[in-house]
Amino acid sequence: MTGPVPQIDSPVGVIAGGGVLPFAVADALQTRTITPLLIGLRGFCDPNEIARFRHHWISIGQFGRLKRLLRTEHCRDVVFIGSLIRPALTSVRLDWGAFRVLPRVMAAYRGGDDHLLTSIGRIFEGEGFRLRGVKDVAPELLMPPGELTKAAPDTRHRADIAKGQAVLAALSPFDIGQAVIVIEGHVVAVEDIGGTDALLANLARLRGQGRIAAKPGRGVLVKAPKTGQDLRFDLPTLGPRTIEGVAAAGLAGVAVAAGNTLVAEPQAMIAAADKAGLFVTGVPA
Repeated sequence: MTGPVPQIDSPVGVIAGGGVLPFAVADALQTRTITPLLIGLRGFCDPNEIARFRHHWISIGQFGRLKRLLRTEHCRDVVFIGSLIRPALTSVRLDWGAFRVLPRVMAAYRGGDDHLLTSIGRIFEGEGFRLRGVKDVAPELLMPPGELTKAAPDTRHRADIAKGQAVLAALSPFDIGQAVIVIEGHVVAVEDIGGTDALLANLARLRGQGRIAAKPGRGVLVKAPKTGQDLRFDLPTLGPRTIEGVAAAGLAGVAVAAGNTLVAEPQAMIAAADKAGLFVTGVPA
């Protein structure tokens, strides 16, 4: 259940990283007659797609410019969305506005990714902005409960899903990752800084080397946010590219946290999964 959608002021500032999700959020806002203002992160946001919307560009570290843009455009509600590789401090272009909050940013870098994102969010809230999540502005982009595909998990798959959920819950305090692969009761891989695509590619490589004993068509990729994670940031994401990786890795399907996982390009994703004979299911958190 996603709960009631809060009242959102128009326009909404969409801080856009990589991938298709920033534009899916912007389209969803327009459907609700809310104007999106996209602020693209240079080096991450797609310049062709962002051209469909009113937009500006910033570099990572231009906190002062970002604040000025949002206030000039009357955006009190702000959403951070899209892929973003954790930058090295040497690559961050700090402006004068960023220097004022630099001690807090430096402190945030000492923690894991979730700590960093939450700390940045608190800085924005301290400046008078309202940080919103996808649940607030585009709940239709979240994974529903149950199967989206023709295939469904059987009893063995359900046991692997339950074990994967338990592993992710146990790892949550360490801020490691949001995905795990379980095959016939064995935990064979855990997501690290490389992300889900790298996790699946590595499993496919191991299978090609004969190091995975289980036959193709068994095992599950399980994805869920960390326990206590600020769900306005960095939700697990599922899309056609994930399905390609799952198929190449020889798994049976994907199980993700219903209501807490973003679904990119759902029609293409479901078509790809059905073609590969994979299941995609939303399970309770």
